Amino acid sequence: MPAGKRRALGQHFLRDPGIARAIVDLVAPTERDLVVEIGPGEGALTVELARRGGRLIALEVDPGLIESLRRRLPQVEVQHADARGWDYGGLIRPVGGRVLVVGNLPYSVSKPIVTALQAARGSIDVMALMLQREVAERLAAPPGGKVYGALSVLTQAGCEVELALRVPPGAFRPPPQVDSAVVRLRPRLESQVPAALEGRFREVVRAAFGRRRKTLPNALSEGLGMPLGQTREATAQSGVDPGRRAETLTIEEFVALTARLS
Repeated sequence: MPAGKRRALGQHFLRDPGIARAIVDLVAPTERDLVVEIGPGEGALTVELARRGGRLIALEVDPGLIESLRRRLPQVEVQHADARGWDYGGLIRPVGGRVLVVGNLPYSVSKPIVTALQAARGSIDVMALMLQREVAERLAAPPGGKVYGALSVLTQAGCEVELALRVPPGAFRPPPQVDSAVVRLRPRLESQVPAALEGRFREVVRAAFGRRRKTLPNALSEGLGMPLGQTREATAQSGVDPGRRAETLTIEEFVALTARLS
């Protein structure tokens, strides 16, 4: 794949071994664990994961990088795969071990990959993901600020999220124009959203933040195509002041609101 195409995909290859070790430390792999690496690139993380872990599957979309990885690291299962659609839910937890996911995610496709991982959280124990710093901060953001949004709520409903490391542009080749950060995600044993409400919960959250400058009943009315009186009543009955905006609501409040709107 030409360099220009790689840049278009947001591919910036990690070249700092100290950062690679710090990322792998976040999941602390052992020989009993199954590790999936997303976007191994030139192998900075792959080498460290292969040295410390058990079975390692590396998902790489660029055919030009795959052969080099296979030659250098024959013990790694390098798959030609698009991480957005890979079957993470089909992973089988090793006896006495864990399923770990580690990756330096291409900036241009990081959100759909995070969404796919979130959907398969029941099959994963811990994740350490390098993202554009802005996206990482959104994943970990608490309620009450401009950074907090639908991505924050939908991710935190199913995972504990920790902003673990900040990574400067100089740690990559070529250096990106923005800072990066690593988040550690631990899927919850039970989602904060009841299974019967999950689909509606996503709709409500996205509608609420789709018009975040408006008060909650107005945003929900427009986003869900419901009468304003109905969304105002549901908001009040769920214990939320109808004058509030989406960015002030906790996950628990979104769950209560979803139940009233279902």
